[in-house]
Amino acid sequence: MENDDQQIGRILTRREVLVLLGTAAGAALLAACAPAQPSSPAPAPTVLSPAATATRQSTAAPVAANTIAAPACIVRPAQTEGPYFVDEKLNRSDIRSDPSDGSLREGAPLLLTFNVSRVNNSGCAPLAGATVDIWHCDALGVYSDASDPSFNTRGKKFLRGYQVTDANGVARFTTIYPGWYQGRAVHIHFKIRAKTASGAAYDFTSQVYFDDAFTDQVYTQAPYASKGKRTQRNADDGIFRSGGNQLLLTTAKAAQGYTATFDIGLQLA
Repeated sequence: MENDDQQIGRILTRREVLVLLGTAAGAALLAACAPAQPSSPAPAPTVLSPAATATRQSTAAPVAANTIAAPACIVRPAQTEGPYFVDEKLNRSDIRSDPSDGSLREGAPLLLTFNVSRVNNSGCAPLAGATVDIWHCDALGVYSDASDPSFNTRGKKFLRGYQVTDANGVARFTTIYPGWYQGRAVHIHFKIRAKTASGAAYDFTSQVYFDDAFTDQVYTQAPYASKGKRTQRNADDGIFRSGGNQLLLTTAKAAQGYTATFDIGLQLA
């Protein structure tokens, strides 16, 4: 389990990012959409090849017609898919069950929303028709359809699935808050597949993370509490330290369980 992930790709400099987006337009986009008065200095944006950027709400005006309202394009890093990706081709929004018997994995319900955009010199526009795959461990740290020294779940397909983004670039999943296992911070893997303007295949893979204090609250509940105190927090995870602060989910308590959102834009040129 300790070898779940290793960092991939080369981190681009801020100058290279602006060149990627088109120097003048990219600089204006990053500057115009940055928070007006950040509470603390933000790190310079970085990106790994293939490039991806995130969109966040701000008070700036939209940069182009049909764009996501007031986007702030902030570069997100790619991270490795790890050893447990299996292309199950499971088109489903609710990924909690195992298709073989319909059984549900125990855990706090989590409604996870991806807002996916296309980034170009004109700004950020919703990306429809992109395939968003997610996969993660259950409340006790076990992945489905995998063989590991501590478990063998070959043939099981719980907590795996994909959705295709709608006209607004949105893909939603019903899952559970993931558990933890030795050597990693709490995370969810994701892969986004789309087509470039020329029709070439585009693939972006990374991971999303949770605020440690929020996770501490969740883990006081069953079945998470039965596993004991987790041994790895975000700051102790070498993969998280390579860009994880830019991959944190926005989480909140819901009437039943929790909600989490993640905004990401893709440079498809």
